[in-house]
Amino acid sequence: MQRTRPHDKRVLVIGLGRFGSSLALELVKHGWEVLGMDSTPRLVQAYADALTHTVVADATDDEALRQVGAEEFKRAVVAIGTHLEESILATSLLVDMGVPDIWAKATSRRHGRILQQIGTHHVILPEHDMGERVAHLVSGRMLDYVELEENFALGKTRAPRELIGRKLGETGVRSKRGITVVCIKRHGEAFTYATAETVPQKGDIIVVAGKTNDVERFAEIS
Repeated sequence: MQRTRPHDKRVLVIGLGRFGSSLALELVKHGWEVLGMDSTPRLVQAYADALTHTVVADATDDEALRQVGAEEFKRAVVAIGTHLEESILATSLLVDMGVPDIWAKATSRRHGRILQQIGTHHVILPEHDMGERVAHLVSGRMLDYVELEENFALGKTRAPRELIGRKLGETGVRSKRGITVVCIKRHGEAFTYATAETVPQKGDIIVVAGKTNDVERFAEIS
């Protein structure tokens, strides 16, 4: 039987390469207890002092996973990216153990589909997602961009002329453009929630939400 604690802030990170180590260090910074696992002694040694626990072990070995108590974790991240077979096998073993929240790094859409088919709860495509985000920033007026799920995104951009000096509720931006202005930031001030009474001014930065294509089109308006 799996034993978890209330508000369990323990996570197993398998693979301490660039992605896995960066993730593990960030989790520790946010108060998580991290067990970092890798089959390469050099990597494990490198992060031994920075992570809560580290262990040299083969994540494709069912017995090795059980020895480190993998089935006791509520969350696990498989950060093995370059070795497809190892990634899939390690993930499938965690699924078989009943770990309730499994995140796995994929190097391609095909890899991601396989991981989903074997029971991964969350697939991470860091290279693809970052490339997509940067492409949006380079190619348009978007200041930042996050795709929350397929075909729904948040975009940060400057308020276009059609919104300047008008109450958002009177602009009809949601019906005309298909997006919702979520929050707004004036020069020298922090972001605040946008309401129907909010009146954007020239130079204001806004965050909008909507279908990906609508957000992209809206960001092109000057």
